[in-house]
Amino acid sequence: MSGDFAKQYGPALTEQGGIVIDNSSAFRYDPEIPLVVPEINAAAIAGHRLIANPNCTTAILAVALEPLRRAFGLRKVIVSTYQATSGAGAAAMEELRSETRRVLDGGTADHRNFVHPIPFNVIPQIDQFQDNGYTREEMKVVWETRKILDLPDLAVSCTAVRIPTFRAHAEAVTLELASPADPNEARAVLADAPGIKLVDDPAASLYPMPLTATGQHDVEVGRIRRNLVFGDHGLDLFVCGDQLLKGAALNAVQIAERAIAG
Repeated sequence: MSGDFAKQYGPALTEQGGIVIDNSSAFRYDPEIPLVVPEINAAAIAGHRLIANPNCTTAILAVALEPLRRAFGLRKVIVSTYQATSGAGAAAMEELRSETRRVLDGGTADHRNFVHPIPFNVIPQIDQFQDNGYTREEMKVVWETRKILDLPDLAVSCTAVRIPTFRAHAEAVTLELASPADPNEARAVLADAPGIKLVDDPAASLYPMPLTATGQHDVEVGRIRRNLVFGDHGLDLFVCGDQLLKGAALNAVQIAERAIAG
């Protein structure tokens, strides 16, 4: 519905002099329309009055990837997501509340907004399955990450999972880099990167979590370590961001600020 509305009215509004930042998926894959995360590709806004806002999962991931791409280059990205119920809307959050209460009262959970009951469960399906066995949510991460990072041939694989939390998406990310990277070097790069909060002190039990990322503008990144498969070219990390802020509304506002500033 929102995509149809955007296609009908978005271009017309720009012809009347307006700037349109579209939060739907209607224009994300159009090569003529920029898909923007301002910390990464704000320059793509220049000359455009219609700009696409990425999928929430992709935006959070891309913020963490870009500093590492610049420092070490990227060959492969493998990501598993842990996505909050708010990604499916307010009714989905209420379903988590009401059905959890039903289970705790001794009943059996029902489901309306999800394909299975969500309390005390994880569901490895978000959106519809495609012919290649991935869901559309998973393919959004593939397509949009490549476009935002301007790496059309980047190898990306995603498994998207809905979990019984209210807010903030988390992602476990494995990277194969083009050049060797020590985890300490990666920490230094990420600590200085815009839009990132380094939360990486396992000895003190400090790492990214929905509990701490909720309501925050920055994306938390931590659990940084050398990947045992890719060796000195590989990193594992854990990422968490508020998908209602950096994954949606905040990113759109940041795009608008850059577009207005010219």
